[in-house]
Amino acid sequence: MNRLLNGTWVVVADGEKALFFENEGDGQYPVLRVRREETNDNPPDREQGTDKPGRMGDGRAGIGSAAEETDFHRLEKERFAQGLADLLFKLAHKGKFNRLVIVAPPQTLGAMRPHLHKEVQAKIILEIPKTLTGMPVDQIEKNLLAELT
Repeated sequence: MNRLLNGTWVVVADGEKALFFENEGDGQYPVLRVRREETNDNPPDREQGTDKPGRMGDGRAGIGSAAEETDFHRLEKERFAQGLADLLFKLAHKGKFNRLVIVAPPQTLGAMRPHLHKEVQAKIILEIPKTLTGMPVDQIEKNLLAELT
């Protein structure tokens, strides 16, 4: 069983916010203290993309298809997740943590995974595919305990 030992870092993230906690308690009674917070101002896509989707012709008169519109909001969430992976590498390389739990929605985890350095991957003891960024710390602690038992 993966225990949430004293000193374990817990990153609770989504595509726009990340909270970095350190467990000052133990596996039975975690006490999460905020060590860092990262946020990304990511307005809704309707405020980022102003153009209508383009059209592509296929060489025949009057026949074409609409090009898919870029979802800037989704792209920015993916960039934020990639940036988190880079930040985790820098923190791991500096020896800030030895054990790591990542809590994030499946889409964010999926965007982070290909960018997580081997040094970070080796420290991950648990990934939890949930959105907990809007919860108070005591609720995050309860969710962690539920996942670990």
